[in-house]
Amino acid sequence: MDVDYRVAFKLAPVGLVLSRNRNIVDCNQRLCEMFGASHELLIGQSFQMLYPSADEYERLGARMAPILNASGHYADDRIMKRVNGDVFWCHVTGHALNRQAPHEAGIWAFEDLSAQRPVKAELTPREREVAARLLDGMTSKEIGKALLISHRTVEIYRARLMRKYKASTTADLVHKLMAGA
Repeated sequence: MDVDYRVAFKLAPVGLVLSRNRNIVDCNQRLCEMFGASHELLIGQSFQMLYPSADEYERLGARMAPILNASGHYADDRIMKRVNGDVFWCHVTGHALNRQAPHEAGIWAFEDLSAQRPVKAELTPREREVAARLLDGMTSKEIGKALLISHRTVEIYRARLMRKYKASTTADLVHKLMAGA
């Protein structure tokens, strides 16, 4: 049986994107559904429209580049934004087609995690970044290194998250972030 890879792309159970210079060249129907946008609206647009803030788009792009340079692959869980403004947890995986120019062209997969991990609290961009890394099991020092901030600053953000989620320990916070409590 011949496989038409265009059909596989269109019908994949996760959102798929072909990108060039952090712009959407093509995407499948699942991505459109996930972000609440038409194919026509997304094609040619910057990924920035799918981020909660321009600052997060810029910081994450800068942080991804050296990882893509080194391995050609990148993956994380992050909060993304639907076209209607709602935010949700999303697992993002990407592959750079040219490691020397990692944003030049890529293939990206997006998996909506909102059913397992709803966003319940209003979080700042930095709180979202710290929360995502806490869910990855990183320590304050590791988070600080990844975000290029001090571990003491990370602890301040973690304390804010603990207050917002009414968590008594970091483990409790991680549990509540996972559950969306």
